[in-house]
Amino acid sequence: MILVKTQRGLEYVAANHIKDAIGDVKIEIRPAGYLGILIVYSNSIEKIRDVPEVEKAIKIISTCKSDLENIISKAGEIVSHLGEFETFAIRTTRRGKKIGFSSVDVNIKLGKKIQELTNAEVDLDFPDKAIYVEIINERTFIGILDGKEEKKKYTPEKVDSRKFFEKISFVQMPYLENLKGAREIGERIGRAAQSFEIKELIISPYGYINAYEMLEFLKGIKRGQLARLKIQKRSYAREVREVPVLIQDLYQTVRDKRRKKNILIVTDPTGEQIRDVKDDLKKALERCNEVVIFAGSRSGLPKGIFRFADFVIDLSPYITFATEHTIPTSLIALLGVYEEIEDMNK
Repeated sequence: MILVKTQRGLEYVAANHIKDAIGDVKIEIRPAGYLGILIVYSNSIEKIRDVPEVEKAIKIISTCKSDLENIISKAGEIVSHLGEFETFAIRTTRRGKKIGFSSVDVNIKLGKKIQELTNAEVDLDFPDKAIYVEIINERTFIGILDGKEEKKKYTPEKVDSRKFFEKISFVQMPYLENLKGAREIGERIGRAAQSFEIKELIISPYGYINAYEMLEFLKGIKRGQLARLKIQKRSYAREVREVPVLIQDLYQTVRDKRRKKNILIVTDPTGEQIRDVKDDLKKALERCNEVVIFAGSRSGLPKGIFRFADFVIDLSPYITFATEHTIPTSLIALLGVYEEIEDMNK
């Protein structure tokens, strides 16, 4: 028996393709009405995993009634199927309103029992074995996945991009055209800056500007930032940092940011490609405390500040991209260089 998880709404499509792959086997589609679940009465797990609509396939080693004591009593049977392991984790999903215990109860009590039987340690992030307890009303299905089969957002071998982005000060000239355009572009810039959780976003005009267009641009930034921040707080299992948004004259910003361990980078079509300055850029990024990136808008950056930049970079030769794309484009390009530095230092 195999418990299959799919995207909601694709259960019947997945079931048809599974039958094409392994034959006309019995399949429970949306058991008890729960979306995104199939129970396949077969052991052909590899063929099932070859179906693109299948997000996760868990081979069931035991079933029982949805009673906490019954589930805990399966600890010995679970251990007999685990093979060699040093760490494990319990992943419990509870479906049903009339169940008198929580997923946390299962995780704690079943985990404690398995520890008593094996002396293994619990590792919720990178376990050798992951034990899945899938509760569907009165029925409970218990399965095992090798830790390597679990797809993780964060793994030890991945570079933590936050360490790089928290060193970024992004200096953005305001986009001022009309009230609606300023507000819309500001919203996209605010969302982008918050998405990367950079050190700070500095809005830097120069000379005289239209106050009302600037007001709408700043309103847009706030709206976009707060919308993204709300999603981040809901999605991340960690504290999210709200990006400070500042205003300072462009030329004064250049003066203030010219410090010993700061790098000033200007993005402009007249600059060099990253590949041509990569070696020097790596050395600079490795020793700097802050990376200050300057980006223009409709009118572009004044040429006078180019003399004070450590690097003038053309992010996409022969292509001029929209103002709101500058933050993600430049940060992702520089992250690639930073990742190479981290790989060399491993």
